[in-house]
Amino acid sequence: MGKLVPTEGFEDGMDPGTERRRSMVAETTIPRQPHEKNPLWKDAGNITLLIVLYLLQGVPLGLSFGAVPFLLKSKLSFADIALFSLSSYPYSLKLLWSPIVDSVFFKAIGRRKSWIVPIQAITGTCLAVLGSRIDEIMNQEHLPVTMLAVVFTALVFLCATQDIAVDGWALTLLRDENKHFASTAQTIGLNTGYFLSFTVFLALNSSEFCNKYLRSVPATEGVLQLGSYLQFWGAMFLLCDAWLVCFKKEEIDDTETIDEIKTVYETIWKVCMMPHMKKFIGVLMVAKLGFIANEAVTPLKLLDKGLHKEDLALSVLIDFPFQILFGYYAAKWSSGAQPLRPWLYAFYGRLAFAVVGMLLVWSFPSGGVTSSYFFIVITATVLNSFTSTVQFVGMGSFFTKISDPLIGGTYMTLLNTLSNLGGTWPRFFVLEAVDHYTDAHCTVTEPESSVYPICLTDTQKAHCKSLGGECIVRRDGYYIVGIASVIIGLLTLLLYVKPQIERLHRLPDRAWRLRKEKSEDDGVNGTGGRSGETEKLMGQ
Repeated sequence: MGKLVPTEGFEDGMDPGTERRRSMVAETTIPRQPHEKNPLWKDAGNITLLIVLYLLQGVPLGLSFGAVPFLLKSKLSFADIALFSLSSYPYSLKLLWSPIVDSVFFKAIGRRKSWIVPIQAITGTCLAVLGSRIDEIMNQEHLPVTMLAVVFTALVFLCATQDIAVDGWALTLLRDENKHFASTAQTIGLNTGYFLSFTVFLALNSSEFCNKYLRSVPATEGVLQLGSYLQFWGAMFLLCDAWLVCFKKEEIDDTETIDEIKTVYETIWKVCMMPHMKKFIGVLMVAKLGFIANEAVTPLKLLDKGLHKEDLALSVLIDFPFQILFGYYAAKWSSGAQPLRPWLYAFYGRLAFAVVGMLLVWSFPSGGVTSSYFFIVITATVLNSFTSTVQFVGMGSFFTKISDPLIGGTYMTLLNTLSNLGGTWPRFFVLEAVDHYTDAHCTVTEPESSVYPICLTDTQKAHCKSLGGECIVRRDGYYIVGIASVIIGLLTLLLYVKPQIERLHRLPDRAWRLRKEKSEDDGVNGTGGRSGETEKLMGQ
């Protein structure tokens, strides 16, 4: 089955910002001699600062990608959730404005603080204001989905922009011998923020969890409401921002080169226009079609069936350490000359677990979740996580292998942005299709009307029950979309993805490099032949 996190905007459910972390590791890891001691303590304060900044980014992302869709599901249809899912797009498209963030700044403030300071202030203020009204909004009978989507899209956009600036600051904030700890700080910070806003928040927001484990006297609400949670983190954003303004000065690195915005965009365009890159982009755009329904809909469908939000959050928490373990072995398997070979094998596994997810929804116990059923859910989640991690690491290894070292950061960010976009663009249409193909109506009509109410949300089902009727599902669009997704995925794999991957594997690494403009010196230095050879390879 799919991972139990609605992973909009994430590459296969991984934490946001991973694409920049890959490029950061590729560009900044400095090999040290075996006898050299690592003066980590000299950068302890800066590493802590990076962890805090990444943690703050992870908080709104955990809400937008994880907790809020689960809270909304009881009152919204899948089509409404599809609209809200558009809020994840900024994280998949941040490459479009990352050259601007890297190039435009006020020298007196600092290249990175010019962006981080105002973004922290705006984000903190937005969270505080939203927190003062969100509980009232969430308790409305008819939720303003469009307004919520716009607000969280703005928050994700701010976090994505800050992520660009913080990633760039990490390259100059740490000493050369400690730069490889930037990716560690990002992993710790983003994951901590994400799980605080997803796993921890859903548990403390659940009345069932709090009554069972935290209270002696039962209550109808959890101990933590969304409004107070947002206000707390709004205050944390503003406090961190004040500290940055008053106490943290950004050092100016005179050796750091700043590319012109136009040059960066021209480079991105040239990379995309390489013939074999066009084919690879086609693979990235369709590679996730086979299991996108499972990843996007199955967790929400289980929630709709009666699995508690805190149980879903617990499954994610249990799955997290396994991801780390699987990542280690996946990296070993993907380190050869053909790193996408394990990726292809894992493709079959993810298609299989898409079928398993549908079986779990179909066989949901009518009397409620049992221990054995929940164990099967966790097992399926962990095993699907294994196949997902193998694909993620394998694709990352291939990106590292083919990236042009001269433009490594831009190249890696471009590839990972395209990969993330391949998992983002179908999600809206899949969620919309589930409602479109679902036929669920109440058995009685509305008073003074001959219309049979539809039964797609918990609110609509409760309304039908209040009328003395019963909701009858004549056709469940989840199974139609899920089966179609698996069939399309299998056909795409066999007829397009696998043949293209095998062709791309046969290309030498130099075929992925951008050619330098031919100059008069090329003929003098005898490089004309190599240039011709590269041009031939690029035309394959």
